Amino acid sequence: MLHFSKYQGLGNDFLLVDARQNSPAAVAFAELDSVRVQRLCDRRFGIGADGVIAALPPQAGGDVRMRIFNADGSEPEMCGNGIRCLARFLADSDGDLPGHQWQVETLAGRIVPELLESGMIRVDMGAPFIEPQAIPTTLEIGVSGLAQGTLAVEGHSFEVAAVGMGNPHVVIPVADVAAVDLERFGAALEVHPAFPAKVNVHFVQVLSPEHLVMRVWERGAGPTLACGTGACATLVACQRLGLCGTEARLDLPGGPLSIAWSGDPAASVWMSGPAEAVFDGMVTPELWGETPEPARQQPVPSPVELNPGSLQGSVDCATACVKGCVRPDACPSAEARARAMALLERSSLDDLVNLAADSLESRTRARFERGL
Repeated sequence: MLHFSKYQGLGNDFLLVDARQNSPAAVAFAELDSVRVQRLCDRRFGIGADGVIAALPPQAGGDVRMRIFNADGSEPEMCGNGIRCLARFLADSDGDLPGHQWQVETLAGRIVPELLESGMIRVDMGAPFIEPQAIPTTLEIGVSGLAQGTLAVEGHSFEVAAVGMGNPHVVIPVADVAAVDLERFGAALEVHPAFPAKVNVHFVQVLSPEHLVMRVWERGAGPTLACGTGACATLVACQRLGLCGTEARLDLPGGPLSIAWSGDPAASVWMSGPAEAVFDGMVTPELWGETPEPARQQPVPSPVELNPGSLQGSVDCATACVKGCVRPDACPSAEARARAMALLERSSLDDLVNLAADSLESRTRARFERGL
C-alpha cells in the first residue's frame, strides 16, 4: 500500500513518496513501474498528477536522492518544479526551518534547493549545457553561441535554440505566444530527429528585457502549467539571443518564476518559486493492482540484478529489487514489509485514511508554527 503526498508548484503537480527508510512506502515504491505510474497519474481513473517523485537514500554523499517519473512512466533527468515540491515536502515532513538547504542527488547531478523565509524555494540549478552533444541535439552552434537552427514541423518552420539543464530543451521566440497551436507543434517538436533523447518545448514572447511569457510542452507529459528547468533554459537562450538581461520574471500558465543567470557558461542558473502541499492519501489496492504483465515481460535490468552476489552491506530495495527480492533469505526490508502487512491486516480503509489525514495535519501544523 502506497502512502503519498500531493504537492504542486505553479500548477505542475506531483505525487511525493518518502522512501528514505525501510518504510511501507519504500517497500511499495520498490514495486513501482511505468504501468503503475500511468495508473496513479491518470486524472480520471487515478489520483491525477504530472508525475511521481520519490525521496530516496543518498548514494553519492548528498542528503537525499530524487527519482522522478513522468505521467507516461518515463524517467527524466530532472524537474525544476518537482525539486521545489520535493524540498517543501522534506521541510514539511522533517520540520526544517527557513535557510535549510538540501544536497539533492538527481540524474542531472547535484541540485541544491533552499527554503526561504517567505516559504518560497530558491534552487541552485547548476550551470546550463550549451554544447550540442551535452544537450543532446544535432543542431550546430550559431552566432549567439547556442545550438541553433531552423526546424520544419507540420508545414511550418521555426527558428529555435537548444539549451540543456540536465534535460534537453528547445526554445522558440514568437511574437504572440497565445496564438501558438501548442498541441500541434509541441507534440511534433518533442520527437523531432534533431533531439535524439526527445525534448521539452517552450514558446516564449518577450514583453520586456525583464519580463517574458512562455508556454510549455513537457517531454513525456504534454502541455503543463509550468516547467522550472524549461524556464531556466528559456532565460539562458533569450539572454544569449539578446532578448533579455541577466534576471527576469518568466510568466508560465501556472504563475511566475524568477530566473537569474550571469551569462558565464560555468555559472549556475538560479530559480525561485513556490511549492505547496495539496493533500495526503493512501493508494487503494484496486488502483495499485497486481504486478502488471508488461513489468514481468519487459523487466528493467539493473547492475545489482546482473550480479546479486556482489551486494555488500545494505541494499537499496527501490532500485536493486525491481524484479523481486535479491536477498530472499535475508531481505533487509522484510521487517518493514511485515509491519506494513500487519498494519493493513488490522486496519480498515477508514483507519488508513485517518492515518493519512493525521500525517498531513501534523505537517500543516508544523508549517504554520514556522510561519511559512
